[in-house]
Amino acid sequence: MEKHLYYDVVIVGAGVGGAYAAIQLPKTKKVLVICKDDLATCDSMLAQGGISVLHDDGDFDAYVEDTMRAGHYENRRENVEIMVRESRAIINHLLELGVPFDKQPDGSLQYTKEGAHSTARICFHKDITGKAITETLQEHLKKMDHVTVLEFTTMKDILVEGNVCKGIVAETKDGEILHIYAKDTILA
Repeated sequence: MEKHLYYDVVIVGAGVGGAYAAIQLPKTKKVLVICKDDLATCDSMLAQGGISVLHDDGDFDAYVEDTMRAGHYENRRENVEIMVRESRAIINHLLELGVPFDKQPDGSLQYTKEGAHSTARICFHKDITGKAITETLQEHLKKMDHVTVLEFTTMKDILVEGNVCKGIVAETKDGEILHIYAKDTILA
């Protein structure tokens, strides 16, 4: 059996990337988020480390250099600079949403040093940062009237018309085929 669904936006994946994208969209948009398992079973739940963040403008050059070096200078510098510049606003937004990053006794964020970073600039929550962020974002998703979440639904193909993505083909756990048409498609 086939069904045709129509949305403004379809997001494939309900982990951190998909959930955060859905939260950012205007409430005037009709949004569908699909995930191949249940919400609690996504790779984002497994992330142990944290998120790097720009402390202040004085850390900008070092943060960009650390990121470029970690990418063997194959990353696009312009994109790295955008990521570094926007990192503080994103962390602040995650804090507003209620992500329980670990904090110092004075209430400021606690940072750790990981990977290729030359200084401690990683926000984290215990050893389960991915789980903390994902659960917080997904709780917000569940409260959003303009967002529908379909669990146990797997993307099978992209609907293309004239070299433009018009949506996706998905299959439910019961074998139902869904042709999901959307003005925008996000593969998270």
